[in-house]
This record gives sequence, C-alpha cells and structure tokens, in this order.
Amino acid sequence: MTTRPRTTPTAQGARLAALGAVLSLVALTCLEVGTAPSASAADIACSTDVPSVVAGAPPALARLDSERAWDLATGRGVVVAVVDSGVDAGNAHLRGVVQGDANIVAADGGPASDNLDDFGHGTAIAGEIAAREVPGSGVVGLAKDATILSVRVFYDGTEDIGTAAATSGKAPPTTKAIAEGIAYAAAHGAKIINVSMSSTTDDSGMKKAVQAATDAGALVVASAGNRGTTTDTTDSPRYPAAYDGVLGVAAVDDKDQVTDTSIHGAHVDIAAPGTKVLTAFHHAGDCLLAPKDASTSFATAYVSAAAALVAQRFPDETPAQWAYRLEVTASRAIAGQRDDLAGWGVVRPYAALAFVDDGSAPGPRSPKFASAAPPGVAVPAMHLGARPDPLAPAQSIALWWLLGGGAALIGVLLFSRL
Repeated sequence: MTTRPRTTPTAQGARLAALGAVLSLVALTCLEVGTAPSASAADIACSTDVPSVVAGAPPALARLDSERAWDLATGRGVVVAVVDSGVDAGNAHLRGVVQGDANIVAADGGPASDNLDDFGHGTAIAGEIAAREVPGSGVVGLAKDATILSVRVFYDGTEDIGTAAATSGKAPPTTKAIAEGIAYAAAHGAKIINVSMSSTTDDSGMKKAVQAATDAGALVVASAGNRGTTTDTTDSPRYPAAYDGVLGVAAVDDKDQVTDTSIHGAHVDIAAPGTKVLTAFHHAGDCLLAPKDASTSFATAYVSAAAALVAQRFPDETPAQWAYRLEVTASRAIAGQRDDLAGWGVVRPYAALAFVDDGSAPGPRSPKFASAAPPGVAVPAMHLGARPDPLAPAQSIALWWLLGGGAALIGVLLFSRL
C-alpha cells in the first residue's frame, strides 16, 4: 500500500464538500480535545490538515449497551469487509486494524496505486465498526477488536449507486463494482460484509454475489437508502438490502425514533443509530458526523459491528442465525410485529449475544426452528370436523353417579328433618 500524498487546500476543500453531500450532512463538525459531544462545538469544522481528537465516547455506544456487550464479545477474530470508498489506515484509530484491501475501481479508470480513502466515507464506517482506542480520544468501535478488510468500489462520488454520472475525477459506485466487491470480500475471509450503499436496480450480478457470499458463510448488511442521496425518494425496494439473506438497515435519531430521511419498505429488517456519529475522520483523527439528519450509512455500520460480536460468540451458527439473533432481540413496540419503518426494531447487541433460541420467542421465525417437523417426518393433516369424544361414555356414567348421589343425599337430609 502506498502512502497518500497530502493534497492542496483547494483540493481538500472540494473533497470535504463532496463528503458533506454523500453523508447528507448540514455540516461536518469536529470537537476539540477534552470536550464531549455538545451543540457548542457544532460550528467547528472538521479538518484533514489539523488532526484533532475528542475525549467523549461516541453517543451511540451507551444506547447500544456496548459495555455489557463487550463482556461477552469484542469482535476479535472476525473479519468485517467495508465495501465502500476505501479505508485510510493512516488514521490512528485504524492502524494495524486494516489487514488487507482491494481496489475494484482500478479496472474502471480509478486510481490504481492508491487504495486509501480520499472521500472519507469508508474510513468513517470502519471507525464505527472497529476503531481502536487512542490516547486522548474516546472514539472506539462497537466491535473494537474486529479486523477490517477494505474493498474500494468507488471514489469521489456518492454512496447511492448509479445516480451520479461518472465525470473526470469522479466514479460513483455501480452495481457491477458492488457485486465484485461483495464477491471479493466473501472469497477473502470476511464473515460480515458492510455495504453502506443502495440502488433502485435489481441487478442479477449483485444478487448472485450476495447468494455466493451467503453460501460462503458471510452475512451481508446493507443500507435501506437515504432520501437525501437519491433521485428516487419513494419508499421502494433498495438493493442489495432487499435480497434474501441481506440485513437491510434503517436509521434512527438520537432518541431512537425512525426518521423520514431513511427510505422505508419491506426491505427494512432492523434499525440503528444514524445521527451524531463520532468516528474516525480521514487520516486526521476524530469527527462528529451527521449532527442533525440521520444516515443509514452509519446505521448500517453499527449493525455490522453488532453482527461481528454475534459472529465471534457463535462461530458455528449460520449467517441467517446471526441475523435472526439481531432481529428477534431488537427493541420494538409490539414483540411479534415488524413494520416498514424500523423492521423488527432498533438493534440491541447485548440482548442478541445473551439470547437463547428455543423457538418460542415472538417475532421473526427462527432458522433453527423453521420447519414445523423434522425433515422427512410427515405431519398428519388436521381434521376440523366434529369427532366422537373418547371420554364421553365415562363422563356420562360419572354424571349419572353424581346425579344419583345428589338425589340420595337430598333424601337423607329431608328424612332427618322429619
């Protein structure tokens, strides 16, 4: 991997502006050393030239009950692929964390020798998942001991697939690149594949890549889509989230309420925090992203991290079982009901790790108990018509004995009163 040269202030400004668009942010904010996330710091611009760290922990971690979850799993030994704009391994939180990368866009005219993240999106996602502790900073990933596999599938573009035309110096993601990225990740040991992108196109190549990843024992976690980064803002299927076996993720705000910034629909399986996300920023330290509008990109990363915790604790389970654990234990108003806004509810990592599947939990059907009877065992047909009661004769005799005994008792009482 080559070292990325420092860019000029003009180029830096252009890239920061582009990053603001892709993350649907009103502003990118960065907090000074020694401060906790607060509104008073909202007007401090994040800079790639002036590294800074934030003492406060990411706000979402407390809501995700991370401390209790870490008593059971930290993601150690689990490879999480970030299929995105690349990952800048020069960020202090990610040094030694990114163990392998791929540059899918090189074949399409993208930079061939630099797999780092000029755009910043993939680095932010990787930080949410697996950022390591750094002196002076409170930033840490939810799966803080997981390993990141960077798979670069776009640069200087937008995470909404195919909505922006490729121009000089820009290459938005394509369904072809995403499919290749998913396939690469599965073939190179990823157990969790994070795709913080969405497309309105049902692409056969991407569908096949998802199926191949599932067959290889990997769980694909994908964004349900953001209204702010697509030309089609209707609540309609987004891919790869809508494919079988993929965990589609919507975003909630800092009060765990589903926001209208997310695309809703049947492809939504679960939700996670997607606003006020404190994470790794380029090579320069920390940054608070999405201070106001929730982003499904960030929500997807937290679900991928939760999935990595589950994969570590239950290595012998299937991707479908990992997804089921996250869905069935998610926080929702009605235990047995999902909706098109948040799917089965807001992810709860500790609950998923502590869950014991006996087939009785209300909610989605457990893959372990998907069949009503073991394979090969015929289930007798139910006859709903009237059938003779085998206990009827005995019940009739008992009734007559009861009536006879009662009459005799009444006779005795009457006689005794005479």
